[in-house]
Amino acid sequence: MAEFEIRGAHMGLIALAAGGTGGHLFPAQALAEELVRRGYITILLSDARAKSYGGDFPAIDIAEIPSSTLSIRKPWKLPFQAFRLWRGMKKSRILLGRNRPKAIIGFGGYPSFPPLLTAVKLGIPSAIHEQNAVMGRANRAMAKKVDVIASSFPEIAHLPEKLKDKVVFTGNPVRAVVIEAAKTPYAPPDGKGTFELLIFGGSQGAHYFAELAPKMLAEMPEAVRKRLHVTQQARPEDIDALRHDFNRLGIDATVESFFGDMPKRMAGAHLVMARSGASSVAELAVIGRPAILVPLPHALDNDQLMNARAFARAGAGWVYKQDMIQPEQMAAFITRLRYAPDDLMAAHKAARAFARPDAAARLADVVEKLAGADEKPAGAASGAATPEAASGGTNSGETS
Repeated sequence: MAEFEIRGAHMGLIALAAGGTGGHLFPAQALAEELVRRGYITILLSDARAKSYGGDFPAIDIAEIPSSTLSIRKPWKLPFQAFRLWRGMKKSRILLGRNRPKAIIGFGGYPSFPPLLTAVKLGIPSAIHEQNAVMGRANRAMAKKVDVIASSFPEIAHLPEKLKDKVVFTGNPVRAVVIEAAKTPYAPPDGKGTFELLIFGGSQGAHYFAELAPKMLAEMPEAVRKRLHVTQQARPEDIDALRHDFNRLGIDATVESFFGDMPKRMAGAHLVMARSGASSVAELAVIGRPAILVPLPHALDNDQLMNARAFARAGAGWVYKQDMIQPEQMAAFITRLRYAPDDLMAAHKAARAFARPDAAARLADVVEKLAGADEKPAGAASGAATPEAASGGTNSGETS
């Protein structure tokens, strides 16, 4: 949509540009929630996938922006991809030119590129937020052009030295439902009651865990399985087989393809096994749940591995590389943790110390400074956020 009607008094319009996955949209939503609390209105520029996440997004419009990656190694695709980028730039120019937001912030993903580049050309104050410990391709392409680079981790790997003056450490914003779930106290297992294990991942992670979980849990002593409750996210095509395996093993389990209340499920877990996408790590930290993290293998920039290592270095969990996991060894490790409440409580406390529950407010401060400046600010010259130590402890637990 190129134009919309804005009614009522407000502090101004802020544009948010993000890829259409939860990893990009969840922190954008968290920022939008904070900006709305402060009296701003927001628009979201993304792709068609955002519609499935955007039901609770506090924006007056969700605009679909054509975009594409450029496949240098597949040159026959370049003309079509370049055309989609041109269309995205054209639509962004119409939308941003007519409505003139006070600032724009991008959260990565290729749909964020056309709006951000267009905003820079129009002279709109701009920032990017990097959720991962290593900068993604879309953000890398815009890092030199935007005014501010906000980061989820105290350090961003492979960031050019000359750009570090632009960096403001804010943490990764989490949604209001995560902040609410974080109010649930952590009660470590007592050895007699039910042990709550939560297992989830993205599409690839869900399939991998659906294969691993039955093999792993079959290696546990029967007495442990009888006092175990598993909540697991699985792909639709894996659900029936997974439920059958759990039933065969005598394990009480809840298996679904999607949990709309995932933060609440996290809060109810004694231990989590998951991939290590940036939003998952941030939410686990804020809620304060010990986690075994299995990074997505063969990722282009190893971003999930670096996220997991930062979480584990803080003492909040353990990193296991997928190709090194043996079901019997993982079963033994989880069984040990099940009867080690002190270790789990220590990891819980470390996760909470690692968390940045005020990240949305810190990022909103950055955006407000951009929006209220008479001229473009010089990035992190504000000194808005001094990096705090996010490492420490001895519970790193990485297995390679």
